[in-house]
Amino acid sequence: MWQVKINCSGEAWKTYGATFKALADKYSGNCITSKKLPDGQRIMVYKIEDVSDAEAFAEECQNFSGFTAYFESL
Repeated sequence: MWQVKINCSGEAWKTYGATFKALADKYSGNCITSKKLPDGQRIMVYKIEDVSDAEAFAEECQNFSGFTAYFESL
């Protein structure tokens, strides 16, 4: 089991939020937390079973300007 942690700025979310949601739907994982901070920044954590999917998801998230992502074992 793996978790992918994603952070993005409020501006990045306004620009890429819909595209990110479509990307997240592409992977068979569950959003275990999603938090919007007062400054607009977002923090999301997804639980994904396959390490290849977790790695690919993290890499694809970083294609959006203002997004950072990494994955780690649960």
